[in-house]
Amino acid sequence: MSEIILSSEPIYEGRMLNIYLNTVRLPDGQLAKREVIRHPGAVAILAFDDEGNILLVRQYRAGIDKAILEIPAGLLEEDEDPADCAERELREETGYRPGILESLGGYFVAPGYNNEYIHLFLADDLQEAPLAHDADEFLELIRVPYDHALAMIDSGELSDSKTIIALLKATRWLNE
Repeated sequence: MSEIILSSEPIYEGRMLNIYLNTVRLPDGQLAKREVIRHPGAVAILAFDDEGNILLVRQYRAGIDKAILEIPAGLLEEDEDPADCAERELREETGYRPGILESLGGYFVAPGYNNEYIHLFLADDLQEAPLAHDADEFLELIRVPYDHALAMIDSGELSDSKTIIALLKATRWLNE
């Protein structure tokens, strides 16, 4: 099962994403339109401090018009290795470099219309090594005990998909 792209018209080209209107041929031969977002990909890091707390950041998110708690994350630069990006983003958003950085896999955010893939990492053995954060980024660092973070999923205090997925994947990974 596949669709053949017959044409792809750019609708919008931005810093973080590009939007296209594709005309496709369906498996039964009919034509259809598809709105598709192209994204460079991202990383997200579940980082543990020396006391077993996880590092969360509170950040305003324009798409939902409010600030939420989430794990540190950021966009991949062109041809950047996801592990290198994870280290850079963790340093920018929390001021810490991971001594240990393990992949937790990843996931497609919304494959029905978007190619964004988020690489998830677990970071431990943190050492202070701050980098300047992006000029348009305003963050508040919050430390939360791991078990409390899991409870925050059920209470709705954590509602960000990358944070929830990373916490649940890490729970399985840590219990193996």
